[in-house]
Amino acid sequence: MSSTFGTLLQVSTFGESHCKGVGAVVDGCPPGMQLCESDIQPQLDRRRPGQSKLTTDRQEADRVTIFSGVENGVTLGTPIGLFVPNKDQRPGDYRQMSRIPRPSHADFTYQMKYGVRASSGGGRSSARETIGRVAAGAVAEKMLKEVYGVEIVAWVSAVSDISATDVDLQTITRQAVDGNLVRCPDAAAAARMEALVARVKEDKDSVGGIVTCVCRHVPAGWGEPVFDKMEAKLAQAMLSIPATKGFEVGSGFAGTRLKGSVHNDPFVAGDGRLGTTTNNSGGIQGGIANGEPIFFRVAFKPPATIGLAQQTVDFDGNPVTLEAKGRHDPCVVPRAVPIVEAMAALVLGDFALRQKMRA
Repeated sequence: MSSTFGTLLQVSTFGESHCKGVGAVVDGCPPGMQLCESDIQPQLDRRRPGQSKLTTDRQEADRVTIFSGVENGVTLGTPIGLFVPNKDQRPGDYRQMSRIPRPSHADFTYQMKYGVRASSGGGRSSARETIGRVAAGAVAEKMLKEVYGVEIVAWVSAVSDISATDVDLQTITRQAVDGNLVRCPDAAAAARMEALVARVKEDKDSVGGIVTCVCRHVPAGWGEPVFDKMEAKLAQAMLSIPATKGFEVGSGFAGTRLKGSVHNDPFVAGDGRLGTTTNNSGGIQGGIANGEPIFFRVAFKPPATIGLAQQTVDFDGNPVTLEAKGRHDPCVVPRAVPIVEAMAALVLGDFALRQKMRA
């Protein structure tokens, strides 16, 4: 199983949704950086379950402990061990589902690959695996902010067919994003999104959405062509998140409908550097950051586990009616925001170290 991500800044996540706990080991973080649990906990609080009426009812504090790699609040340059215990486990909710592969879930594919799987909660395919990513991402983000001034902000830009408008990539803040339960900075769209998610939860169904992310002040030159292009590593990072089904950077698929004369980003001199008058490239050209804001979108499917009765078959091929129990998000995108930010930070942190090696 591939549970390690990164080249110089590496994170390895561990744990299943209903084991004793989950976490990560971060290797490659430079020594001498101030770091404590309070630097990491805010992002875990934004990701944790049970935080609002729109999320799963599972109650977890998700309090992180730093086990290694830090002494007297300072990183040592050695592997940083991060651990979050599981508290509110209910494996009994999955007893019936141990014999039935849930539609569009990973039960069937994990069983086919390994010949065995975690019997409750989805195991490694559960969203609880992302706790390690978020904790590790907070470490990477602190390095990026303090050394390079990089800012990373993600938000919910769509739920089903409801889309946000008028979000300024240059000024959007996490405070504005967290201003409502659905984490959409467009107040009018957010109200409609919240109503839809609440209705879907009541109906025991689910709905998908899109998270948009901007990374500001990324130095020009980061990225490693040809196979480790900036957008290629971001795509890998984002599509490794559970429930993701699509990724696009800059103009994305909409750019295919434009002519080159419209889509090109002309250069302009200003502030002691070259910039661009438009940013259809999404801050990346030739796989390398060009100094403009990097922005991209990640599509999340409707959560596969729903409470509605579904006609399917068990592992023996016998027809069954599945009414999944357990506690599940009706829409994952509000809680996916810090996960997207974390994976972006891990990508950028790794590229920062790789670029530093060239100096």
